[in-house]
Amino acid sequence: MAAKYIFFTGGVVSSLGKGIACSSLGLLLKSRGYKVTIVKLDPYINVDPGTMSPYQHGEVYVTNDGAETDLDLGHYERFIDTDMSQINNTTAGQIYNNVIQKERRGDYLGATVQVIPHITDEIKNHIKMVAEKTKADVVIVEIGGTVGDIESLPFLESLRQFRLQNKPEDTLVVHLTLVPFIAAAEELKTKPTQHSVMRLREIGIQADILLCRTDRKLDISTKEKIGLFCNVSSQAVKTALDVKTIYEVPIQYAESGFDDLVLERLQLPKNQLEISALREKINRYKKVDKQIEIAICGKYVDLLDAYKSIMESFIHAGMENDVKVSLKWINTETIEHDGLGDKLAGCSGILVPGGFGERGIEGKLSAIRYARENKIPFFGICLGLQCAAIEFARNVLGETKANSTEFDPNSPSPVIHLMEHQREISNKGGTMRLGSYPCKLKNGTRAFQAYGNDLIDERHRHRWEFNNSYRQRFEENGMIISGLSPDEKLVEMIELKDHPWFVGCQFHPELKSRLSKAHPLFREFVAAAIKFSSL
Repeated sequence: MAAKYIFFTGGVVSSLGKGIACSSLGLLLKSRGYKVTIVKLDPYINVDPGTMSPYQHGEVYVTNDGAETDLDLGHYERFIDTDMSQINNTTAGQIYNNVIQKERRGDYLGATVQVIPHITDEIKNHIKMVAEKTKADVVIVEIGGTVGDIESLPFLESLRQFRLQNKPEDTLVVHLTLVPFIAAAEELKTKPTQHSVMRLREIGIQADILLCRTDRKLDISTKEKIGLFCNVSSQAVKTALDVKTIYEVPIQYAESGFDDLVLERLQLPKNQLEISALREKINRYKKVDKQIEIAICGKYVDLLDAYKSIMESFIHAGMENDVKVSLKWINTETIEHDGLGDKLAGCSGILVPGGFGERGIEGKLSAIRYARENKIPFFGICLGLQCAAIEFARNVLGETKANSTEFDPNSPSPVIHLMEHQREISNKGGTMRLGSYPCKLKNGTRAFQAYGNDLIDERHRHRWEFNNSYRQRFEENGMIISGLSPDEKLVEMIELKDHPWFVGCQFHPELKSRLSKAHPLFREFVAAAIKFSSL
């Protein structure tokens, strides 16, 4: 069967949730037996988000093959439980770079290189290449940005051409838009949606289905009005209601008949939908009344998208432990300025996430010391492991000037230093230790107990590592090296011997947590926090 293509566009405002919409539809189609993949087309000129500040772009999501990608790929993986790769995210920067390289090689035989056809052909060819490589039945394509953005125009023009060059039943356009409720007028307003669709039609694209994001149900008269002005049937106007958890969205879509309509328009068989397990899981989770609080001690806590996968991992772990995890966000710079005080009071666990740069580091060290000395469950991820090593060296080994060479290049006690193969690298983009690497776990450790296996694979994104010259002293003083690279040259996991649950990992476990199965380290961390809270 030739692949079918579903394009998602957005209008009115950004952050309406195209990534969640794509992921939810993908889950429903996969639940009907179709092989699904999802592609994110990002209009920005950066080659990838790897060198962008979290304040600009949120979390950088890393795939198994080491691509630094948009955070929406995390949603794709969590919902449809399928590993993405570098081909599932492309940017305007990558597209233009590919075209320029071809021009330099003479591939265009001296032709004037233009947006049409060269850039648009490159975009269309990328979409087709994903279909061929993944052998997907359905390729869902999310076009970033909103209709009317200048930078999105080449992607939207590619969509127009793609539809023209393929059979009508092989492509579908879903437009996600906003229907706001104006409290002063006590009315839902459809004009933003009308204007958004008008802009889409001006460039030659007619949406087949409208997903209307709103905080209340659309009545039939509102749907008929939207349909009339936007040139679709009222049955193709679907309500995308706000929900308490994003994992309710697929259930809501199924109840509205969204996936049925998609299959009908694409002329695909309506195989039996199997989401009873998801319904049961969500319904059980909504009834949970037990709650614990876990502190996230980082420096991007005023922009929670920087920790999107961590947030979702706690939801997954909460589901498996029958508890709701409340996250307390603590900016570690405030600890440096004001002291620890009672900031961690009442917390049943402390997590220090990944990051770069020395801002807020001393605050992280204070939080880690508090967790270590007060026997509070602690989880350190990437930089969190490195900070745990620095804190241990300073306050247990007596190396008062211990540090990472990232923060102090001249530290007399560099317990964390730059990886050997990183020392000659000058370009920042795509040059870290990226992607999935194997790790051997030590029997009898908390790491081994969590995974139930002595060989694991996890995703990395870092330049600095634990300094092996300190390994013996750490182990002699109660720090267990619980995970190593297979050649035993890189420390991947550490944990404290005499502590209820104190674990650090150099990799990013949050990138492999799924709705269908929580990551074992998050699951066990939450379990330890529950146990601590009941003491």
